[in-house]
Amino acid sequence: MLEIRPICENCGKSLPNESTEAMICTFECTFCVECVTSVLENVCPNCGGGFEKRPSRPKEKLLKYPAKMEEYRKPIEVDSFSVLKEEKKHILSHER
Repeated sequence: MLEIRPICENCGKSLPNESTEAMICTFECTFCVECVTSVLENVCPNCGGGFEKRPSRPKEKLLKYPAKMEEYRKPIEVDSFSVLKEEKKHILSHER
């Protein structure tokens, strides 16, 4: 089950369950669409994979299965990430 993480790992932007700006990789690393497009260029800094829009959990399921409350923030280290980004950004995410 998805954790529905509450903020962008890079910039700290709020990404509640109903956000249309939340993006996740296959390991649920969570970033806002602005960071994914302008900073990460669709390359996850943790696994090298790509991103997809995070689905929202139906409101009636949130009581039994709440979104995660703990915030996880790990701003991108630009210098170390640039090597991975340059290696992966030109490869379609489903071909990485």
